[in-house]
Amino acid sequence: MATSSTLTVRIHIDGVREVLAALRALPKDANVELRKAALDLSKTIAAEARQAGINEGRQASLVATTVRAARDRLPVVVAGGNRKLGSNRAPAYKLLFGSEFGATRLKQYKPHVGRGSYWFFQSIDDNRVQIQKRWLDAADEIIRKYSAGA
Repeated sequence: MATSSTLTVRIHIDGVREVLAALRALPKDANVELRKAALDLSKTIAAEARQAGINEGRQASLVATTVRAARDRLPVVVAGGNRKLGSNRAPAYKLLFGSEFGATRLKQYKPHVGRGSYWFFQSIDDNRVQIQKRWLDAADEIIRKYSAGA
């Protein structure tokens, strides 16, 4: 369950409305398969984001342990939450944005770089084209499979 203490990122995919509209005309099993394919893709994205956080530094590596995939028809990655992290037992959501965007006053974070990010969003953006292609290929295969049987 997503709360205000978690950051939920749904990966933007061009043409998603048309694909989802085509799926509405197919049996319910088509959507079940799409959710499974999206979850598999989300797990891959989450693993890459976790690794990017581990490579980024101490604060980010703490928060990276909270990155996980979520079940949806689109790829979804969730980070943060209320889990206590580090020696000061701070909630993950309090460390998330500092480790991702930096800070101007707090020394434990890298410097704030304006609109840029350090690890979480950057790892997703670096793979955006591949993510989009893999999801669209999976959706096309599902639509072909269930359209042929109709």
